[in-house]
Amino acid sequence: MSGLESYINHTVSIITADGRNFIGTLKGFDQTINIIIDECHERVFSTTAGIEQIVLGLHIIRGDNIAVIGLIDDTIDSRLDLANIRGEPLGPVVH
Repeated sequence: MSGLESYINHTVSIITADGRNFIGTLKGFDQTINIIIDECHERVFSTTAGIEQIVLGLHIIRGDNIAVIGLIDDTIDSRLDLANIRGEPLGPVVH
C-alpha cells in the first residue's frame, strides 16, 4: 500500500523536477507514480509580480518528473493573498 492512497480526493501540491508547482485534487496514480489531478492549476512565481495561477483542469504528470508531493490545507490556502506574494521561481532539480 502506497502512502499516496491517503491523499486521494484531497488537494495536493506537486513540485516537478523542472521546478513547476501544480495544485489540484489527486484522483489517481499508478505503480510508477504517474499522477492524475483534477481542478489543476499551475502557480508561477515571480519576484516582480504576484503568483500567477494558470488553470489546467484535468492534468496528468509523469512520475519520473515528480520531485515532491504534499497535502495542502485548503483553509490556509484560501486565505493566501497570492497577488501580493513574491518569490523566486524554483530551479530544476540537479542530480
